[in-house]
Amino acid sequence: MMGRRGLLAAGAAAATLGLMVFATRSRSVPVPPPLAPPEGPLKVFHLGHSLVGPDMPHMLMQLAPDGHAYNSQLGSGTSLRAHWEPDEAILDFETANQAPAYRDAKEAIGSGGYGAVVLTEMVELRDALKYFDAAKHLGKWADLARQASPQTRLYLYETWHRLDDPDGWLQRIDGDLDALWTRQLLGTDSSRNPQRPVYLIPGGQVLAAVARSAEAGEIPGLVSREALFARTPEGELDRIHINDLGAYVVALTHYAVLYQRPPMGLPHQLTRADGSPAETYSAAAAARVQQIVWETVRAQPRTGIAAAGAPA
Repeated sequence: MMGRRGLLAAGAAAATLGLMVFATRSRSVPVPPPLAPPEGPLKVFHLGHSLVGPDMPHMLMQLAPDGHAYNSQLGSGTSLRAHWEPDEAILDFETANQAPAYRDAKEAIGSGGYGAVVLTEMVELRDALKYFDAAKHLGKWADLARQASPQTRLYLYETWHRLDDPDGWLQRIDGDLDALWTRQLLGTDSSRNPQRPVYLIPGGQVLAAVARSAEAGEIPGLVSREALFARTPEGELDRIHINDLGAYVVALTHYAVLYQRPPMGLPHQLTRADGSPAETYSAAAAARVQQIVWETVRAQPRTGIAAAGAPA
């Protein structure tokens, strides 16, 4: 049997270990160094699922400088692990990946031929972290890009959850950023690679900011968060996929982070990937949305914008 002195020593050791575990869990994730704006148009690879979709990257190309180009590998509800593991099926692969946008992800990212790689994790993010090794596979994709080229910039596209999430749509977006996206999904990779980190494209944060402004009556013609989301062919609200107005918000967010430039003054009458005219904001509403995007992006320290948090 262990004596009293041994019990005290064991208790002290356990307490020390507990403090070490707590410190590890609560340790802040390093803030990445600021980025200089790219010198010219970018070639971008988008890896993800339907919250990327075909239209948002096409809208981004119309906002970006002439010469911007992109490829993608997408699926429906696809995790980073499913994209990585050859034996895992990617739902709706054939319909989600069409020429000329599609390119095999490992071939593309491993080529080193892209100025930026944007990674997107599945929804529900809690499940991705718990069951699909999200942080591990984020690191695998990021390392593939790092090994292929020292010039490629790496990004994580923060998305959102369902409008009818039982914990609240805005509440999830507010609370998940630090707890899930930063600490759990980015944390390990950021600690391993402080000089070549994965930066953040805060799509969920910006969409929430636009929704809040709309519901406060600050955006002409936009009155609710539901107005940013798609409708089914039967007219029912799609509670996860955005419509053209939402895609424009997310495209502006990608532009602001990838090019490190304010999006004010960019065009607002764009086309979808199939060439058809996208639903548009009025000029006044688009100007306000562009301002909200820039204010929100600048307030996030992981976007790479040197003056993040400073007055515009």
